[in-house]
Amino acid sequence: MEMTAQSGAGPALVLIAEDDDEIAVILTAYFSRGGFRTLRAQDGRQALELHLTARPDLVLLDVQMPGLDGWMVLSEIRRRGGTPVIMVTAMDQDVDKLTGLRIGADDYVVKPFNPAEVVARAQAVLRRTLAHGAGSGASVIRVDDLVIDLDKHEVTLADGRTALNLTLTEFKLLAYLARSPRQVFSRIDLLTHCLPEGDTLERTVDSHVSKLRRKLEEAGIGDVPRGIRGVGYKFGGKT
Repeated sequence: MEMTAQSGAGPALVLIAEDDDEIAVILTAYFSRGGFRTLRAQDGRQALELHLTARPDLVLLDVQMPGLDGWMVLSEIRRRGGTPVIMVTAMDQDVDKLTGLRIGADDYVVKPFNPAEVVARAQAVLRRTLAHGAGSGASVIRVDDLVIDLDKHEVTLADGRTALNLTLTEFKLLAYLARSPRQVFSRIDLLTHCLPEGDTLERTVDSHVSKLRRKLEEAGIGDVPRGIRGVGYKFGGKT
């Protein structure tokens, strides 16, 4: 099934940032077969250049690359915006997965991998990204004292001067809750719509919500998100 670009103009473009020629060729073939357009970067610096000029719909990013490693590239991509990123790592360590998720990766795969599974993961991430954008109406959500810019992936206070430094997962949680500030969402719902594909534990939601709440409290926003005992979370605040 052909994946459509977020702009709606033709097949989705995947930037494959991988310095191993053999792996890059295999991934390119599988993504092409899956209906994607592809572009390849051989090192971290080229990945950032192509991300800026080609504006891919998704980046498949190897952790261990020459020039700039995957973590540095991911950090810069997140500084620029919300392009979906799947990390590729040969290190099946929880600390590496947590590092990627903390910086803002949408998913991760571990080498050696099944290339068909990588394509399936990419399709799932893009579907989720498109679903978040579809039907959301305005690109800016204003609720209580917060201004959430969905296009720029920025959260500021109403004064326009104070910006919050949120991870991608924290931003997704806040935006998802803020779209329907009076609705209570279950942990399963938040897990499905806001957390990376590799996360399957409900308690992981609590951890991300706790960190988000702490950052909001430091900015003077209290009781957001609000926990509803035995159910889940709602936006809370003054709503």
